[in-house]
Amino acid sequence: MMVDAFGAVTWWGFSPALDLQDKVLDNDRSSDLNVLIIGAGDCRHMLKTIALSHRHTKRTIKFYIVESNLELLGRHLLLLNLALESPKMMGLQEKTELLLEILGNTLVRQQTRDYIVNKANDYIRMVTDFDYLSQRLPMFDLSALKFKERDQLEAIFKFWRSSDDRAFDISKFWDTRLRQYLKDRYDSRTGAYDWDYNMKMIERGAGIIHKKEYNYWRETGSAFSVREGTYNVPNKTLASGLIIKTTKGNLLQRGYWGDIISSPYLAFGIETEEASLMKKANDVYTKSSQDISEYNVLAMLHELTTGERYILPKPSEDPKKTPQAGGATLEEVIEEEEEDVAETEEKDGAEEKRKDEEEHELIQLNNVKIYFLGLGSAKEMHKKSKYKELFDIVYFSNSMVHHMTADLRTVFADQSTVIAETARFMLELRKEQCQDYITKVTGMATALGCQITANTDAWKDSFLRFKFVRKT
Repeated sequence: MMVDAFGAVTWWGFSPALDLQDKVLDNDRSSDLNVLIIGAGDCRHMLKTIALSHRHTKRTIKFYIVESNLELLGRHLLLLNLALESPKMMGLQEKTELLLEILGNTLVRQQTRDYIVNKANDYIRMVTDFDYLSQRLPMFDLSALKFKERDQLEAIFKFWRSSDDRAFDISKFWDTRLRQYLKDRYDSRTGAYDWDYNMKMIERGAGIIHKKEYNYWRETGSAFSVREGTYNVPNKTLASGLIIKTTKGNLLQRGYWGDIISSPYLAFGIETEEASLMKKANDVYTKSSQDISEYNVLAMLHELTTGERYILPKPSEDPKKTPQAGGATLEEVIEEEEEDVAETEEKDGAEEKRKDEEEHELIQLNNVKIYFLGLGSAKEMHKKSKYKELFDIVYFSNSMVHHMTADLRTVFADQSTVIAETARFMLELRKEQCQDYITKVTGMATALGCQITANTDAWKDSFLRFKFVRKT
């Protein structure tokens, strides 16, 4: 039995990244902000919330993460670790390219695989040695994972670092998914892509995703080719296992079991604060979703690094002479970072120890803590007193909104903000089905004591927002 077009694993979310602090209803308080994220699939909400935290009241933010697969937790660790790499070791442009490549490409460059392998070796030690984890990535806490889950996570990282690419022929797996999904439409699949794009993607307000880039992703599984290079190495972070029913019984099969219809462009590539990137000429967007994604990620990483907003240089200006917040252009910052790396590489002998320390130096997040919870936590956490009335923000993906139950209500703080992802970009659903989903989730939330805070359009809004009021 094969999965549908959306897949069994949510490698990326079906909605744009949120600054969760911007959504909290009581945003003036200075106390800690406890955030429960159930099933986001990627780290987009965490990354944006952390990067833009300087725009809000200074407070400690604690994220509690529940996912349906341990591979997703591994990817959270990898992508957030990448975002926090020291500017001395990696420039912002390189970070941006690596992050998008790992997020949404079936095939990556050799240097990207080298980075993944290097980090996998580190993570293998971290999941078995929490003292080492605290030393290298102090903002992460894996103590809530069961021993079995930590063992499985260790096995995932060992697979990431394996040198045998034949063990994960992702191009073959992608093509197999296409054939299973399209069936007799496979030979005319370009027409199927065009239909989904014109009749579904554009109708739901994502016309910034260009037809050419959408079709290329549908055919190959690679969304971001932001730098010239050879993309020929399987992205093993997109590998997962699935129980397949066969005539000989259930069989665990490794493959690509994610989305093949909606695309990773939705996470960072359909909305932006920079209005100039959304301009049209002859009713056609002049920029693509790849452009928007690259700008958004680069701008967030810039804010994360400097604590200042990134200002896009005007077309008429020389980017190298355009001052950014903080008095320098982003290009100048990148050049300085690259010069620092070059100077480091020229040194040897006694400098080797210092270089090793710099490689592990990260951007410090003293006001952020990220807790990875076990796979079944959404069903069990109401039984633990430490979570009682703890969470100021609770986020549900559309694939895990069924966890919005009476039991889970006990972990909501009074006056908390509850956000649920809509079915807007579940392209296989008709408009009336998307509206039925909104009606159903609104009913579930109302039954828990939530009040909807804004009207929601099934094809225009990516989120439902509620305020939880505890009855006395």
